[in-house]
Amino acid sequence: MAELYDAAAPKKAANLSINSDLLRRTRELNINLSATLERALKEELAKCEAQRWVEENRAAIKSYNNFVEQYGCFGDEFREF
Repeated sequence: MAELYDAAAPKKAANLSINSDLLRRTRELNINLSATLERALKEELAKCEAQRWVEENRAAIKSYNNFVEQYGCFGDEFREF
């Protein structure tokens, strides 16, 4: 499976706006904001990429499901479950 992004790419500064109380409380707990944001963005990216894959392959998935419904799966006669 292809990587979602280049994890070795250099870091780049970004300006963000965040709820001040949320920021205060995370700083009190020494939560690494950059690492936390990167994890959250990676999860969101993976979710969006998976959804995009489903959309791009919707016709093929439907066609395959119709084929299986009509003809069954290869090897069905050998199944023991």
